[in-house]
Amino acid sequence: MEHGHDRIGFVGVGRMGGNMARRLKDVGYAVVAVYDSDSAKADALAQELGCDVCANPAGISKQADIIFTVVTDDSVMWTIFDEEAKFSLVQHAQGRIFINCATVSPRVHCDVERVVNSHGGETLEACMASSMTQAREGTLYLMCAGKRDVFERVTPLLDSLSVVCRYMGSAGEAAKVKALVNMVMNANTVALAEGLGLGAALGVDIGLLREVFSQTGAASRVLETDGADMEARDHECYFSAAHAAKDSRIALTLAEELGMALPVAKATYDQYQCLMEIGKGHLDKSGIAELTFPGRL
Repeated sequence: MEHGHDRIGFVGVGRMGGNMARRLKDVGYAVVAVYDSDSAKADALAQELGCDVCANPAGISKQADIIFTVVTDDSVMWTIFDEEAKFSLVQHAQGRIFINCATVSPRVHCDVERVVNSHGGETLEACMASSMTQAREGTLYLMCAGKRDVFERVTPLLDSLSVVCRYMGSAGEAAKVKALVNMVMNANTVALAEGLGLGAALGVDIGLLREVFSQTGAASRVLETDGADMEARDHECYFSAAHAAKDSRIALTLAEELGMALPVAKATYDQYQCLMEIGKGHLDKSGIAELTFPGRL
């Protein structure tokens, strides 16, 4: 079944972007072009989906009506929307809608909206609180912000990707909430790693400890998603330690701008920085257990 006449493009087709593109193709949307700084990754997905691969971001906005951006950080967001750059997305922004899914600073979303609007386009942030499986299955939890009419225009499209799609206000508002979600998630992950690590050092059976945690005040969503991996020392990457550090830093920066001290969030950030310093930033966030479990990597 075909969904409307909008042509869909993707900038960033890694773990999340690639699976979102697959999902939209599966349910009948016209995914016409993809771009990634890793050209091999973009080539492989383009061949799989039967769409074009572009040599630069400008090629995507030239071909597509609605462009999803799923990139790593503030710096990359600025790069692809830089109006001074030769191959910027805004080169063909007129009449386009850019749905920006990266976890970046709220201020970046606001500034990108301003730049795109000045070139005749629209933006919407669609922050994701989910992982690869949900991206592939169309069951993402989306937190959206920007102009209300833009949100309503693309709601059917976003509904094809999500089980929850919430509108949270003007540009930057969803990014604030996403920063808080990841700040708390990361702190919970570090706390769980330390609890399990101390338990292992004390000779407590970790399977038993996880069961007790799940039935008491130590229960958490992170225990469900990461506890078994920590016990098994299986840190296949779904959400990297490097991304955890970056996202905790976003929240800390927001707190610093308000003059607030967040010692637990700061300690969490420092722990993920330690993991990166020993060359393990590529591990899943559950890899933080390697700092506390006996026999660290």
